[in-house]
Amino acid sequence: MNVLVDYTPAVRQAAGIGRLTAELIRRLPRQHPAIRLRLFVSGRRGQGPRRMGSMPLYYTPLRERDMTRLWHRADSPVPKVEWFAACRPRIFHATDFVLPPSAAPCQILTVHDLAFRKFPEASQPSLYHYLNVAVPRSVRRADFIIADSYSTAHDVRALWNVSRDRVAVVPGAVDRQQFREIQDPAERARVRARYGIGDRPYILGLSTLQPRKNFTRLVQAFHRLATDLPDHILVLGGKRGWRYQDILERVLALGLQSRVLFPGFLRNEDMAALYSEAHLFAYPSLYEGFGIPILEAMACGTPVLTGLNSSLAEAGGPGALYVNERRAEDIAEGMWRLIADHGLRQNLKRAGLRHAARRTWDVSARLLWQAYRQALDLTGAAP
Repeated sequence: MNVLVDYTPAVRQAAGIGRLTAELIRRLPRQHPAIRLRLFVSGRRGQGPRRMGSMPLYYTPLRERDMTRLWHRADSPVPKVEWFAACRPRIFHATDFVLPPSAAPCQILTVHDLAFRKFPEASQPSLYHYLNVAVPRSVRRADFIIADSYSTAHDVRALWNVSRDRVAVVPGAVDRQQFREIQDPAERARVRARYGIGDRPYILGLSTLQPRKNFTRLVQAFHRLATDLPDHILVLGGKRGWRYQDILERVLALGLQSRVLFPGFLRNEDMAALYSEAHLFAYPSLYEGFGIPILEAMACGTPVLTGLNSSLAEAGGPGALYVNERRAEDIAEGMWRLIADHGLRQNLKRAGLRHAARRTWDVSARLLWQAYRQALDLTGAAP
């Protein structure tokens, strides 16, 4: 069974959708000996990799920007360049919101979240306008939809009147070999030094700095605890995205320049030690398609605080403390409980470790394979 997969996010994005795509596709061939994957990346290769494991990566002859402008907005199938014609895919899987036309008999689209519809005010204007045109069109074009969570699946069905049998859920997961509690004091000290944390106890937040992640309220909540926790700092890891200035301005306005650290993008190989050292992981996002960092923190034995919206309870299960993410005072109270209540910390740690142990990428890859089979049966394209 030939399956053509858009592997672009795995190459172009270091976290989030990129990580989910890479982890699922890397494990998918194990699910059935009949699967023959072909992977392509939008845009010229440049410095990009040539292979993903044993599978070659095919790069389109156009620049990524031109791919978006032309193929993603086209009405007819992609020109049959050599690698596409040779593949003759039975399934074409578009992994990142937008489904360009193809001649494959079964066309599958992954919709990771509906943030551009739920929180338009927090979106990049150009991306907001593009997705509002491209995603509904892609959903109509697709034979089958994959969502990262039941929350997103429900939203897709309700918003675009998609029948239940055309949607499957393939959730995010965690690699327990990589994300585990780091016991080595030297390793923990090394990552502290790399990011300028020093010996101070810290609360960890992690994401691209942008409005939907709710870091402004997290800073306000931390300010409420600053006097009672004089030694603690707040570490907000992640690259600067869009409209991040509000976060920086709030730190300045509250006089927290010495108490809030912005280390920028955190290396993947350092994350387990950073989670392990944190007193708690705060993830009070306003909306998520899933929330993989929640599982990563749990797998490292770190207590998690998160919000009461969208898919966050699916990611956190019984291993997180849930608060009203729209009230800084509630976030502050939750952080205080996780720091001060040793019994609560231990209970959540045990529950989080059990929950994370069940959410593996192999399980999610098996669900992806089942979604492919369901889509083939639905379209009559099964061999």
